[in-house]
Amino acid sequence: MSAEATTDERASILLVDDMEDNLIALEAVLGSLNEPLVRARSGEEAMKALLRQRFAVVLLDIRMPGMDGFETAANIKRLDQTKDVPIIFLTGTDADAGYAFRGYATGAADYLTKPFDPWVLRAKVTVFLDLHRKNQQLERMLAREQEHFDELANRLKKIEVHMAASSLQDVFELRHQVRQMEELLRDMRRGRGI
Repeated sequence: MSAEATTDERASILLVDDMEDNLIALEAVLGSLNEPLVRARSGEEAMKALLRQRFAVVLLDIRMPGMDGFETAANIKRLDQTKDVPIIFLTGTDADAGYAFRGYATGAADYLTKPFDPWVLRAKVTVFLDLHRKNQQLERMLAREQEHFDELANRLKKIEVHMAASSLQDVFELRHQVRQMEELLRDMRRGRGI
């Protein structure tokens, strides 16, 4: 995690595999990223975890009893709350050649075969963690911007009401309020780099 990342920017990673050894291997490879790692032993557990909290990325085994990886991915992509969570499919080397195509068609962002190169997996996950943090920063920036626009709209409404009931003596107060709004607009433009 970068030095500038705050606790609000911590990005959980969902590990979905029915095999304990595979989960342990994933935790060993990804533990150095210092992000929360959440386990799920089935597609059903994965869906419950995704509905409880936000994840930066899902590492999803294809072959699992019950709801397999493809069904789980389809369910993830079907829900508004989870549809934008990137999925990296993981599968054994003896997997059918059509698995990759089916994985991408289901909405996977990437596809790796086991045994995977730990450096490659860590690099791919790091990209999704960075994207997740950038999205969170953008959401916070847009929320702050919306607050500024709401404040500006409220001030304009007050000026409109004040002008409707005012005399010429109130012109100085109105000019002061307009200057405050101009300062707010300048601050907003600086924040957007305009």
